[in-house]
Amino acid sequence: MFKYPYIVELLSPKRNIEDQAVEQHLDRFADRYQRIIDAELGLSVPDNPMGQPRLGALESIGLKNLPLAPDKVVMNLNTFHTKNDLDEILKKAAMAKLKYILVIRGDGGPLLSKIDPKSIGGTRSVATSIDLIRYINVEFSGQFITGAAYNPYKPLSFELKHMEKKIEAGAKFAVTQPIIGRDQSVDELKLLNIPIIVEAWMSKNIDLLYKSVGKEKDEMAENYDPIENLKALHAIYPECCVYLSMLSFKQDWSQILPQSIK
Repeated sequence: MFKYPYIVELLSPKRNIEDQAVEQHLDRFADRYQRIIDAELGLSVPDNPMGQPRLGALESIGLKNLPLAPDKVVMNLNTFHTKNDLDEILKKAAMAKLKYILVIRGDGGPLLSKIDPKSIGGTRSVATSIDLIRYINVEFSGQFITGAAYNPYKPLSFELKHMEKKIEAGAKFAVTQPIIGRDQSVDELKLLNIPIIVEAWMSKNIDLLYKSVGKEKDEMAENYDPIENLKALHAIYPECCVYLSMLSFKQDWSQILPQSIK
């Protein structure tokens, strides 16, 4: 599905900073965006990660008049938007001929809006990623290829059934949480026969990863080497594109990424 070896995570600027700082962060976003595109890699822009309001992917690209690469940009979209804002984002994405949307539940938080689940066809007290995947595929049928997050740190039977429901709602690919080496949960996910993007944690700060996924540190994380783990993931899951989180933009990627890039 993805015709490049890596998808690089790229954060957009925060909203709650001074105008001058926003411009500086937008310039940095533009430089990093262009670097990823020039390397012919994919890029993923998280949607208000950790509950902190940030500029949207298309918003950031538009403010800097950057050329949109529809087949390389994976726009993240979560449920913490008003219905009007959600529809506006999707309409702009359709007009821009964006191809990929990664749908996630989202972190939420007091600074973000809460959508009425009924407005997107939900039946529970809160909107779910399944609701949003189904809504996008019904209201914008054939327009986007939607993907879903997969959490190997949750109980296997629960997460697999949850992913099956996401697929039934229209998800066409899955992106895992960061994994270290072979992961049984990801091996089981392969049986659902959808493209899988495995996530690699590219920071040596492994404690931050375990804190973010709510997992106790184990022996596999001792003396963690992100480059060696990335090589292992390529060997174990050679058919999978790799999502790079926490990748440093200060490094020469050709020296640290096993798969050839420009």
